[in-house]
Formats: sequence, structure tokens, C-alpha cells
Amino acid sequence: MNFSLKNRITISFIFSLVIVLIMGANVFYFLNNLNENIQDITIKLNNENSLTDEIRITIANIIKLQRKFSARSAKEVDLEKLNGLSEGLQSQLSKLKTLYNDDELKDIIGNMSGYVEAFRTNLNNAENLRRINNKLAIENIETSTDKIVTFFTSIVEKQFSLTLNKEKKMMSVIRETKTNMLITLIITALGTLLISMVIPGKIALPFRKISDAIRELQECNFDVSIYYNQKDEIGELSHEINKMIRNIKKFEELRTDRVSVELRKFDALANMVQKNVLVANAEGELIYLNNKLYSHLNLKSDDVLNKNLQDTLLPDSIKQTYELALKRRSKIENEPIEFTTKEIEGEEEEVVEKQFEGFANVIPVRGKESSLDYYLMIISNELFA
Repeated sequence: MNFSLKNRITISFIFSLVIVLIMGANVFYFLNNLNENIQDITIKLNNENSLTDEIRITIANIIKLQRKFSARSAKEVDLEKLNGLSEGLQSQLSKLKTLYNDDELKDIIGNMSGYVEAFRTNLNNAENLRRINNKLAIENIETSTDKIVTFFTSIVEKQFSLTLNKEKKMMSVIRETKTNMLITLIITALGTLLISMVIPGKIALPFRKISDAIRELQECNFDVSIYYNQKDEIGELSHEINKMIRNIKKFEELRTDRVSVELRKFDALANMVQKNVLVANAEGELIYLNNKLYSHLNLKSDDVLNKNLQDTLLPDSIKQTYELALKRRSKIENEPIEFTTKEIEGEEEEVVEKQFEGFANVIPVRGKESSLDYYLMIISNELFA
């Protein structure tokens, strides 16, 4: 399925947004779950501690009253208070029992509650303070109080153990939440990294192909083309660039043919003229010598063409004249030239060296820019008019 560049970018953003939303939802879920667990544990601990404190206060008040009875200083109102405190303690123990799921602690609370119930029964069976203040009744109150304190101590010890377990559970929940959040963040980071590597690459690849093709065009390589089969904005651009490359290639072939024809014409004319002709560009590279000059100097094209004048085997007088023309960027007229020529004479075709003395004229052929100028030198035995 072909998508336009706009749609691909939109899809990538939507995909990234979905990942971010999923990550946010997961983080929210883990944090909310952690908060609920901590809240549940905290509420339970607060309820347990609050009710335990109430029981502790009730037991402390029972102990105070028990001391009055032991000192035989108790009154009727103290008997009523003791009865009320034992009833309240019974109710508090029933509530406390509902807060726990631990069977051992429930058994301890149940035993203590049963003992408190028996204690209340004994108190209710007493008709008045006189019967309570006898020696046997006081011993029963003291014994019952000691038992209640002993059971409460066992309850507190068990509560402490359960509280430690709850704290461990809370720390375990926190560690598990951290682990889950870390895994979520790692998966999200990997997903984001994968998207950042794949999607931009998919989008940038055709642009890279276009850039490479344009770079090849700058190097005058017209055999390049952009292969991209997607029918989107980039596909249309690639198609138009390929069409442009084909047109440039045709134009370059026509231009090359035209230049070749003109060069052949120039070469024919230069060889028809009975004078020495050579051409250099604005960089001082020699690009043409006619046959007459090749023959006079006994040179080959490899010795001079496409080389800087100073690196060729041309006579110094020709080099100096060219350097003067390049330096001035202007025409040079009738500059004296001297160099040794080699000519073949006689039937035996003997090579004879002769001293050539003449004049050189350098004519600039201007281009659109000074770097495109050419300098045509014509060497003759006679002065130019």
C-alpha cells in the first residue's frame, strides 16, 4: 500500500502518540495500584492501632479499679464502672477480631473475649459491693485482670509480627511497581528508538537518493537515475528529476557533438594556416597545438596537452609570452619569440635544427566569466599588421 509523505509522517506521529499514551496508561495503572495497596494497608493499620489503643486504655482503667478493690476502698460506683469497662472491652475485642484474617490472632482474641465474658458474668451475679469486697471476689478480680493483661500482651506481640509482615508486603508492592514501571519505560524507550531509527530512515532514504543523483550531476555524470516506485510526492519529484536528467543528457550529447564539430573545424583551419597556433585556458593549461607546431618542436600531444605551461616542453619564450598574457588578461601583440626547431630536409630525411625567430600574438577569447577565457597564440616569422 502506497502512502503519501504527509500520511507517512502523520502515521508515525500517531504511532508515537499511541506508544506515549500506552506508557502513560501503564504508569498510571501501576501508580494507582500502588496507591490503593498502600492506602488499604495504611487504613487497616490505622484502624487496628486505634482500636488497640482503645483496648489498652480500657485495660488500664480496669487495672486502676482492680487496685481499689484490692485495697478495699472501692465504692458502688466503682463496681458499676468495672462492669461498664468489661462490657466495653468485650465490644472492642469483637470489633478487633473482625479486622484480622490470621487464625492464631483470632483464637487469642476469642479466648480473651471469652474470659472477659466470664468476668462480666461474675460481676453481674454479685448483688452488691459487700459481696464483691470479700476476699474470694477480690482474688477473682485480680486473677481476671492479670489474665486480661496476659491475653492483651499476646495480642500486641502478634500484632507487631503481623505489622512487620504488612510492612514487608508494602515494600514488596513498591519494588514490584518499580520493576513494572522500569520494564514499561525500557519497552517504551526501545519502541521509541525503533521508531526513530526506522521511520526517519524510510522518509529520508528517497531524499538521500535524490541528493546522490544531484551530486552525480554536479560531477557531470548523466548516466544516473533515481529509482523510487512509490506514487507519492517524492515519487513525482523523482520522476521529474529523472526526466530532467534525460533532457540534460540529450543536451550534453548535442553540445558535445557540436563542440566536437567546431573543434574539427578549428583544427582544420588552424592546420590550413601556415603559422604556428596553440591555445591555452585561463588556468594556464595547454589545450591545443596545430600540426605545424608539433612538427617544429618535435613534440607529442602527451607531452603538452592538458598540462600547465610550466610543466610542458615548450620553449621558454612561448611560456613567458603566455604568462604575460594571462597576467594582464589582455591581448599581446608582436612579442619577440625565439626557439629551436627541428625540420627534416633532403632525400635522406635528415633532421636539421634551426633557430626560429619571429613574433607572437596572443588573442583572448572571452567567456561569460574570466575563468572561461581562452588565449589563442599565433606565431609568425613576420610582424602582424
